[in-house]
Amino acid sequence: MIRLFNVYYPTRTIVLLMCEALIVSGSFLLATVLMLGPDTYICLNYEYGALKIGALTVLTLLFSYYFDLYEPQRISEKWEMYFRLLLVLGFLSFLLSAVIYLFPQVDIAHSVLLLGLVFLTLGLVAWRSAYEWIIGREVFRERVYILGSGDRANMVAQTLRTRRDAGMEVVGFGDMPLDPEERKEVVRATLESFRGRTPGIERVVVALEDRRGGLPLRELLKLRFDGVVIEESGALLERLTGKLYLDGLRPSNFIYAEGFRVKPSQQIARRLVSTLAAAFGLLLFLPFFPFVVLAIRITSPGPIFFRQTRVGLGGRNFTVVKFRTMRTDAEATGAKWASKNDPRVTRIGGFMRKTRIDEIPQLWNVLRGDMGFVGPRPERPEFVPWLSENIPYFDLRHMIRPGLTGWAQVRYGYGSTLEEAREKLEYDLYYIKHMTLGLDLLIMFETVKTILRRRGAQ
Repeated sequence: MIRLFNVYYPTRTIVLLMCEALIVSGSFLLATVLMLGPDTYICLNYEYGALKIGALTVLTLLFSYYFDLYEPQRISEKWEMYFRLLLVLGFLSFLLSAVIYLFPQVDIAHSVLLLGLVFLTLGLVAWRSAYEWIIGREVFRERVYILGSGDRANMVAQTLRTRRDAGMEVVGFGDMPLDPEERKEVVRATLESFRGRTPGIERVVVALEDRRGGLPLRELLKLRFDGVVIEESGALLERLTGKLYLDGLRPSNFIYAEGFRVKPSQQIARRLVSTLAAAFGLLLFLPFFPFVVLAIRITSPGPIFFRQTRVGLGGRNFTVVKFRTMRTDAEATGAKWASKNDPRVTRIGGFMRKTRIDEIPQLWNVLRGDMGFVGPRPERPEFVPWLSENIPYFDLRHMIRPGLTGWAQVRYGYGSTLEEAREKLEYDLYYIKHMTLGLDLLIMFETVKTILRRRGAQ
């Protein structure tokens, strides 16, 4: 896997994206050559043709990204992939038609874009079909043996089976005796059986629930020196899922592991970026402010803004400001989480929550320093003691400023139960461990996709 901005991406996905970039640029370049012939050089170098093709390439890849074509785990059927691919090409065609109608000078040359879109459609469909065939071949999959048989081993196996883009195939894992000595002998015999076998195993994932006295170190070392990758299950799951699983997480994981360093210089840079982004967001939204105020006033009696106490940096409380999306008597019986299709939400409130318009006043909290632009979402003080008691390491969220958006928001969404809050914390811990300015910028970029696809809000 390839690490970018402290996030791990399967090598296959990077190859897929790079090949599609070549196909997109090559399609329009071929169309330019066929339509212009010897004048191609002039078009590309003196009429900004190369720049226009580059912009088309970036635009096509962005559309593919926003339609989840680089996240196969979100696509359930093969036909859905081709349907989304045709949607990308349809949106691209519509956008190009509108832009060229308004700004004719953007066109490369007569009929070049039309011919390029024909080549692009044929090229992408053919490439996706070839790619699906290639990744389905056994020779291109890494053979993985899972050393363990409990819940953790099953979790690893299930994750690898659902993540075809990871390029790993589980070749086996089985029942392990409870007795440490007996287990050690079973594991030793199993690992020895893989030595010299063709095809053998290329990776061993250690997923034993209890390793005391039951880990055959000598056999693992032999495999390691034979070129087999030996990996702990938590590290693999962290890379594949982008979260730190609380099951099996120990204090030593925080003390000795790389990460979990809150550097002053890093925080200053993040604070500067958050302030600039919040100021830009408020200025951008200013012309639309009267329309939102009018919509809230017409559809529901009560105040425009909603103020609520949240827990911030170091466990200190602060007041968050949002556009009101619920009735004024929404919490007459006490504090509670929002739920799907919540009856307390007003008519305009549902739309505002889906599009995150209700969150915009929190940009003022970012400017004040109560929040950062990126970080764990601030929790209400009514729930914090209960969550801290039932979820280990929950208080670690308060070691950094909460955020308007966060890793849990773009990768998971809204949590309204204890189990969902636990899973959100696993994403938050991953963010705290790998927190960098680059990761913040990536989360900001993915937040746009989350808003456009209306995911994770209730």
